[in-house]
Amino acid sequence: MTRTDFATRWAAALGPDRWQPDAPLAPLTTFRVGGPAEWLADVSSEDQVQALVRDAAAAGVPVTVLGGGSNLLVADAGVPGVVVRLRLVDIDQPDDASVRAGSGVTINGLVRWTIGRGLAGVEAWAGTPGTVGGAIYGNAHWSGQNIGDLVRTVRLVTRDGTLSDVPTAEMGFAYDTSRLQRTHEVVVSATLAVSRGDVTTLRDRARASLHYRKATQPLALPSAGCIFQNPAVGESLPDGIPRSAGALVDRAGLKGAVQGGARISERHANFIVNEGQASAEDVRALIERARAAVRARFGVELRDEIVYLGTFRHG
Repeated sequence: MTRTDFATRWAAALGPDRWQPDAPLAPLTTFRVGGPAEWLADVSSEDQVQALVRDAAAAGVPVTVLGGGSNLLVADAGVPGVVVRLRLVDIDQPDDASVRAGSGVTINGLVRWTIGRGLAGVEAWAGTPGTVGGAIYGNAHWSGQNIGDLVRTVRLVTRDGTLSDVPTAEMGFAYDTSRLQRTHEVVVSATLAVSRGDVTTLRDRARASLHYRKATQPLALPSAGCIFQNPAVGESLPDGIPRSAGALVDRAGLKGAVQGGARISERHANFIVNEGQASAEDVRALIERARAAVRARFGVELRDEIVYLGTFRHG
């Protein structure tokens, strides 16, 4: 199958509403920067995911999965191949102790669904941007907990189109990491552990999480969330330096630093905000400035939490 055959087949299969060539990606990300996808496909079933991935492999077309658009930076030149948005948004409860959610379900949608049914486990994730699939890909963390701590099984599609249910022990979960970053399998759904809870108490926990985020994060401007991982436990740090990427960037003198239309947030130095006209290269250059300043000042090498899509001049 040629690339042209692939595009023709899937344009016909999905129609113009769900298959778009040269599709802008910036509006689909929380940073609001970046260039277009060669093709953008919206798929809404496991069968479609399997078939599209299989056909893309046969045609030599790269596949990139886009969740809620948070925690990533799209290059100004865009992303080659097909960018897939998974419209898998069903939620159900297989048993009293678990909830199964499609990869396209937003974390906030899952929080609302579980709270409404008096199910505890994910309420503290209220306010988390992105989708279930994206959270599992990067093993999202909040308040000392990783999403992988809640996961029981993940349904995956391999790059040859095979569907499998993988237990959490085989997912390779670690800080900001899962096996998906190596295998490039596609999440179609996940089953997470829950328990019975009081609805009022669950809502109070969710509100407390939202309040904390609003008080500590620059939510008024477009950003991608935290840029760097915190230094790992056991990693050597200078005396008196907290194990916090934001604190390191701040103490290196980069809080408030500007590059084009991008700025390191005054509220939280591990956030970069788009002040309206930022390019992806502005953001990437500012990331590298912050990394270099922390390295020079403290001898600490900050690792990316953000994911890059496409090719950049900097970095």
